[in-house]
This record gives sequence, C-alpha cells and structure tokens, in this order.
Amino acid sequence: MAFVPVYILILGFTIVIDFFAGIYIERTKGPLRKIFLIASLIANISVLAIFKYYNFLNDNLNELLGNLGHATPFPMLKILLPIGLSFHTFQAMSYTIEVYRKNQVAEKHFGIYALYVMFYPQLVAGPIERPQNVLHQFYEKHSFNNKNITDGLKLIAWGLFKKVVIADRLSVIVNTVYNNPKQFEGAPLIFATVLFAFQIYCDFSGYSDIALGTARTIGFRLMTNFNTPYFSKSISEFWKRWHISLSTWFRDYLYIPLGGNRVSKFRWYLNLFITFLISGLWHGANWTYVIWGSLNGIYLIVENSTDSVRIKFYNFIGLHNKKLLISKLSLCSTFMLTCFAWIFFRAKDLHDAYYIISNLTTNFVPSINNLKPGILGSTLYDYLIGFLALSVLLLVEKIQMQISINKWLNHQPMMMRTLIYCALIMCILLFGMFDLEEQFIYFQF
Repeated sequence: MAFVPVYILILGFTIVIDFFAGIYIERTKGPLRKIFLIASLIANISVLAIFKYYNFLNDNLNELLGNLGHATPFPMLKILLPIGLSFHTFQAMSYTIEVYRKNQVAEKHFGIYALYVMFYPQLVAGPIERPQNVLHQFYEKHSFNNKNITDGLKLIAWGLFKKVVIADRLSVIVNTVYNNPKQFEGAPLIFATVLFAFQIYCDFSGYSDIALGTARTIGFRLMTNFNTPYFSKSISEFWKRWHISLSTWFRDYLYIPLGGNRVSKFRWYLNLFITFLISGLWHGANWTYVIWGSLNGIYLIVENSTDSVRIKFYNFIGLHNKKLLISKLSLCSTFMLTCFAWIFFRAKDLHDAYYIISNLTTNFVPSINNLKPGILGSTLYDYLIGFLALSVLLLVEKIQMQISINKWLNHQPMMMRTLIYCALIMCILLFGMFDLEEQFIYFQF
C-alpha cells in the first residue's frame, strides 16, 4: 500500500468511465443500460484485480503449475497497491449500480461526481458511502455552524483517543507475539489475540470517527460505520454493527442479487458463504483473509441452521427462563468466535495461523508467567494505561447503547462537560503513543 502521485491517473480513469456510464445508463433503455453498467463494473474491477490480486493469483498459479512441472507464462508485476483503492472503487461502483436501479439520478456535474469519489475525509478508508446520502450534500450551502464544529471536534478527539491511546498501545503486545508467534505458546497467544480484537476495533472505528468528525466540521454527514460491535449477542448481530458501510454494500450488491434468503435453504447458506468469502478476499490478497471471510460465513450458516436446536437445548438444561444468563453467554461466545476468526486476519500466513491455533492451550498454566510486564514488549505502566483506557471505552459504549453519547453529554452541567473534554485531550497528549507512527490498519486495503 502506498501513495504514488502518478496513481492519481488511475482514479481519474475510473472517475471518467463511471461519470459517463451513469449518464448513458440513465439516458438509454433496454439492454444498452446493462451494457453500460457492465462496462463500468469491468473497468473498476479490472483496476482492482490488476493492482491488488494479479500477483496473488499469479503466484498461486505459478505454484500449481510448478507442482505439475510447468512454469507460468505470466510475469510478476512490480507495482504498489494504491492507497484506499478498495474503498473508492466500491463507492464508485455503488453509484453506477444505484443509477441503473433508478434509485439515483445520474450526476451531470463532473466536478461534483469527482468530489463524491474523492471526498477527502473518507477517501482512504471509508465509510463507503452511497450516492443518495452524499451527492445532494455537495449542492447544499454549508455555512459556519458552531454545533457542527463542536460535534465534529468531539468525534475527532474520541477517534484519536481510540487510535493513539488504545490501539497503538495494544499494538506493541500484538506485534511482539504475532510477528514471532513460534516464540510463544498458551496464554500469550490468547492474550495477544484478544488484544488484537480491541486493537483493530479501536484503530478502524477510531479512523471512522475522525473521518465522520472531519466531515461534520464542514457541514457534511457521513454514515455511521460502527455501533458497539463487541456487545453483539450473535455473529449476525455483530455484522450489523461492524464495518456497517461494507457489510451493507455486500448485502445490497451481492447477497440480495444472489437471492438472499428468498431461496431454498441450501442456496441461502451458499449465498451467505459466497458473500463472506468474497468479503474476505476484498480485505487482502492472502489466503488468511479468504479463510477469515469463509469462517465468518460458516459461523452464520451454523447460527441460522441451529436456531431450534439451541432453543431445545436451553429448555433441556433449564435455561429457557433465564434470559439474562443466556444473553451473557451469547455475548461471550460471540466475542470468542470473533477472536478466533481474527487469528487468520492478523497472522502473517497460514503457517503462523495454524501454529497459533494449535498452541492456544499448550503449557497454558506455565505460560501465564510470560504475561508479566516486560516480556511482551510492554511495561507495567503500559498495562495499567491500556486497561484503564479499555475500561473507559467499554463504559462509553455501554452508555452509547442506552442513549447517544452526545445527548448524554449535553444533559451534563457545563462544568462537567468541560472537565470531560479537557480530560480526553490530556489523555491523548499524555498517553498517546505518538512515537510508534503506526498507520491505520485499514489503509492497506
């Protein structure tokens, strides 16, 4: 992943193609409409395929042919992945698809359409917007608004707190373990995996908060991308709360067109699996991402196919009237399944993922000693700050589930609000890990 100035021409190419495709889709009737749509989709997917997947596919083809005694006729390309390619490609495709479905009027102003694709707060890592939500905002007058400024700055500050205080601090332990997993076994592997679950959440949702806050300060409203996902009580609920802009994109443009759940049970499960497999591939050209996506698809298939079995089991063991206990067990099991899947997402390759999974419980009790400060790259100070910061995060999200945190703050006395804002800023300045220069995880996608 890199920013190379000449790669702006790639973005320009797809913008021109999609701009005119949208106009001609709207103007024409019959089969020609679909032809223009397909031409637009091919242009976007081709750019994505060449820069993100060509070397991955070629490498696997080379290995396959090598085992058969042949060599691949295709050379490896020495190219870098343009920053944010997957995000703005999907946003561009949503535009032509919505125009084709007659849910969106084709944009006639080239500059406005280019701005839709290149809107700087969310260009690099989303949220992946829909034209219905954004395009009309570019025509509205945006004057200085004190509430927009304060709301935006609060979101930016909260996003920075999640990124530099929590995510970057946890990354020290996660990187120590996952960069050299074979040096560890048991407790450190589990500990690093759980911390990675919070690292990636705080890293990505932190970016989303900064993006939404930046847009808000200049009067624009972008869609919410995260909604307390680790309080989910099922995998299906988790995916309604995690990376919402991407999960709804796959739902609307892949899952439902495949037939969704309006087909036979087998086909329904196949649709789920295909959607999550491709979702995994969207994240990266590596088998670890493919398995991560496929595993989440399998989770959903099992969840949907065992609904009645689980109800009968709860009745059998006498838990049918203990809803609170079932709720807590569901929350814990969902988090554990999600963490297990994150192993594939974070592992460098399948060999590392296999080692980590195989050794999660190896010498577990003795390995607890390796959690002591200093062994995993963090001091006791880092442990304390990390624990307190995570506690604040979970407390805020617990409040957020009951009432908008913005509304909650507005109901507090001015002195209390001022103290909270100052405390948040001081925490960022005093406890932020600015020297690590850790980029946002999702920049690589």
